[in-house]
Amino acid sequence: MNLSSQLRRYPNRRAVLGAAVAGAALPILGGCVTGGDDETTNAGAGARTAENPLGVPDKTPLEVVIFKGGYGDEYAVNAEALYKQKHAGATVDHKGIQKVGEALQPRFVADTPPDVVDNTGAGRLDLATLVGAGKLTDLAELLDAPALDDPGKKVRDTLLPGVADDGTFDGKVQALNFTYTVWGLWYSKPLFEKNGWTFPTTWDAMLALCEQIKKAGVAPWTYQGKYPEYLNDPLLAMAAKAGGPDLVKAVDNLEPGAWKQAPLVDAATAIAELAGKGYILSGSEALSHTEAQAAWSQGQVAFIPCGSWLEAEQKGVTPAGFDMVMAPTPALSGGDKLPQTALQAASSESFIVPAKAKNPRGGLDFLRILFSTTAAKRFAELNSTMPSVAGALEGLTLSSGLGSVKTAVDAAGPNTFTYRFRTWYAPLAKAVDDATGELATKRITPAQWSTRVQKAADAVAADSATKKYQR
Repeated sequence: MNLSSQLRRYPNRRAVLGAAVAGAALPILGGCVTGGDDETTNAGAGARTAENPLGVPDKTPLEVVIFKGGYGDEYAVNAEALYKQKHAGATVDHKGIQKVGEALQPRFVADTPPDVVDNTGAGRLDLATLVGAGKLTDLAELLDAPALDDPGKKVRDTLLPGVADDGTFDGKVQALNFTYTVWGLWYSKPLFEKNGWTFPTTWDAMLALCEQIKKAGVAPWTYQGKYPEYLNDPLLAMAAKAGGPDLVKAVDNLEPGAWKQAPLVDAATAIAELAGKGYILSGSEALSHTEAQAAWSQGQVAFIPCGSWLEAEQKGVTPAGFDMVMAPTPALSGGDKLPQTALQAASSESFIVPAKAKNPRGGLDFLRILFSTTAAKRFAELNSTMPSVAGALEGLTLSSGLGSVKTAVDAAGPNTFTYRFRTWYAPLAKAVDDATGELATKRITPAQWSTRVQKAADAVAADSATKKYQR
């Protein structure tokens, strides 16, 4: 997977929640291809016990590098304290940094990496290159280890849907993502209650409500116009619900004609209807994400599409009593293959254990601790963000936004989905973004949108220099 195209927001941009994230993921240059995973994870193993299921050697130092962005690194320091409690005599060398790639690329080339790395933020190391060079540990043993808080479960059984898949490369889980992002439509609950508006669960109901909202002197929709990928989220979500998992799979697998499928054209038509009927705030195409979100939180607009980072990002901007909430996108029709409650969801904030780490077993056990309910709950308390650990929000007093995200995730259950073409094929991702930007400004029709994107997908499929992935 080439993740460099994701630096703005899908989902890695929000791992920093407002920290600067422009830039490209740094490739690993030079260096030899390292050995197999079993050789690495069994090196220097200690005695395996119920208390030490991953066989961490006694009193072995652990080096942890954390991306210190909008989430800070206090949550990691908390997990490190738990690690030292479990491994008496072990010391932890903690480094909280921002330019992960710049700091660690030379060490990966020299095969002297840290034991565990939060590989996130601007200029992070490119996961695809790390995987191809054999620089990462297969995390299967961690996922099959007993969970810290519930030894009757495996770690993999405590993760939210899709988390292990998000870090899978060629059949092996080589990264584990700590935060969980869902996408939907956001609105102010008091604004809707004041006007007697009800969130629409079908697209026809959405258009009818938009007409009411417009008559009330409020713009129905805006979007982060300089980054039209934000508007892709409701478009692609509605298409996925209508066409089901087979549609998403066809798109990601670059199948011929995948972007010509009726649900995708219908979803593009829905977005075009917003523009055609004047339901998008005038000038939205020129707005940055902060400008569009500011207009929305000031009550000028009813709906904005965004991921679940929105509430945290709007701190200090959103007025008291705005009480933002998120809901899943409406259903295109009554014949959708997934329920309206289905969510586009993906994990982010990638943690890796380098294959040539001095203490890879310590790195694995640190992740077992970090991905425990105890440590994840502390992260949620510190950052008002959903971790990728099931049950981490239980018992906490949640803000309106985070509470609505939890409600949506609970309602979706197993009905979550995510497209992977964005992380696999950067040129295709840009082509979709550009086409949707043109669609929202009425410069192209839904049929032209479909043709244009399909042409870009076909070009990627025909490019022998581009590594292909399948799902």
